[in-house]
Amino acid sequence: MKDAGVQYIFVVSDATGTTAEMVLRAALTQFEAARVVIERVPNVRSEEQVRDVVQKAARYHGFIVHTLVSADLRQVMLEEARQHNVDAVDLMGPLLTRLTSRLKVSPKAKPGLFHQLDEDYFRRVEAVEFTVKHDDGRNIETLKLADIVLVGVSRTSKTPLSMYLSFNGWRVANVPILLDVEPPKQLLELPPGRVVALTIDPDRLYDIRSARLQRISQGLPMGYADPVVIRREIRYAQRIFHAQGWPVVDVTRKSLEEIASEVLGVSVRRKN
Repeated sequence: MKDAGVQYIFVVSDATGTTAEMVLRAALTQFEAARVVIERVPNVRSEEQVRDVVQKAARYHGFIVHTLVSADLRQVMLEEARQHNVDAVDLMGPLLTRLTSRLKVSPKAKPGLFHQLDEDYFRRVEAVEFTVKHDDGRNIETLKLADIVLVGVSRTSKTPLSMYLSFNGWRVANVPILLDVEPPKQLLELPPGRVVALTIDPDRLYDIRSARLQRISQGLPMGYADPVVIRREIRYAQRIFHAQGWPVVDVTRKSLEEIASEVLGVSVRRKN
């Protein structure tokens, strides 16, 4: 049943419609007061499907936004929309026409190519968002959704490594190992291979923490840059790593690229 005062917009695509809806929603942010219902109509590959959606848009007094790559279907959409007095906005056609003219190459007209690119982009964005939310032991209740979980004592590159991996599409969480503190049960319950432990040479860790202590004198725990405490921390962490059977990567004087390569080599990931 049509709701009076609501504008119905039909997003039509020969693939998923993700691209068209993304563009539409970006434009709608300029019209906050508008009451809009968006209906996505994906996988439109035939003239009959085009006619059906145009007729539905006419019944709802709505309009159509589409990204049909087929020139034939775009022509049918244009003719049907005119016949039923429906506004149809073609997001793809003018761009393809101009690119064809400029590049002197005909488009493939293959449905779904934009979606393949979008999927990769949005997967990376989602991975980064997940990683930011699961930095330094936060949101431990959803730790099981991570592709990779990094553990280690403070200043073993957990956060920068997590972000580096997330830029490549991995959902990464990191959990600090604190001296004489039992790791959270959500971490210990993860399946083998999901967790990768990071360790470092104690002398190198002392140098890193001492330099940080000179920059930040407040908010750091007692013994943060004490060589004796550092060695205790690393031994404690290594006992946990061994008990859990987690693979261990030594980060001493290695670049993020090197460490990331080793992490990916020893972990069992779930990249979606």
